[in-house]
Amino acid sequence: MSATVSFEVPTPHGPRDVTVSYARVGRGEPLVLLHGIGHHRQAWDPLVEILAVERDVIAVDLPGFGASPGLPDGLAYDLPTTNAVLGALFAALELDHPHVAGNSLGGLLALELGRERLVRSVTALSPAGFWSPAERRYAFGVLIAMRRASRRLPLPLVERLARTAAGRTALTSTIYARPARRSPQAVVAETLALGRATGFDAALRAGTTVRFTDDIPGVPVTVAWGTRDRVLVRRQETRAKRIIPRARLVRLPGCGHCPMNDDPALVARVILDGSR
Repeated sequence: MSATVSFEVPTPHGPRDVTVSYARVGRGEPLVLLHGIGHHRQAWDPLVEILAVERDVIAVDLPGFGASPGLPDGLAYDLPTTNAVLGALFAALELDHPHVAGNSLGGLLALELGRERLVRSVTALSPAGFWSPAERRYAFGVLIAMRRASRRLPLPLVERLARTAAGRTALTSTIYARPARRSPQAVVAETLALGRATGFDAALRAGTTVRFTDDIPGVPVTVAWGTRDRVLVRRQETRAKRIIPRARLVRLPGCGHCPMNDDPALVARVILDGSR
């Protein structure tokens, strides 16, 4: 069920109010799902029902993305601020160290939450932050191109393209290895979400100098990478394993950068196994 929650976030300039949109379904231990930059919580829709059989699933629209308003003026879209926002969100929803799974930017945020010991397990799908400078520039270039296209394409054209498998491939093959599987409605919605994301530019700027370099002792970590990821190339998984040596490393055959749509059953099993 879709809902919103507002809460105070401590900042150097005093507490600020933040509002977050989320959907919650299922039963069991809490599991928070975090999407990537420019995406929205509906990225997780293909596997939410599978997860909800065993978990209390909370899919979040990050501030400035999806249905969540942007951060208040003066708050940066950097990792310390986002950590504080998510920690305050957990408190507002009475989540005591939930499991967390994230994709891309969401994967990086999940790892940061694990490093801060705010969660009980982490599953990171193609997480950002393990790139070389050249790989980061390439990924940012891809994301910026997708953002520009989403803002320039007229809505009637997006809707027309989304009706055919070839059109859905043209719109989403960068992030999905099997774009034809995505529903027309979902493709239209995520194209609009990317174009309208008020937090996109600030979040991308904040990521320019980000690299994840710390181990996460004491928290179970799974890092999973699609073998057909075209945004964050797969060799970054070896760096992740080197930095977090106790992490469980899983390869997702035939999956792209957002594997939740390419193989929902496999990704759901990886998340459930990682959150035991």
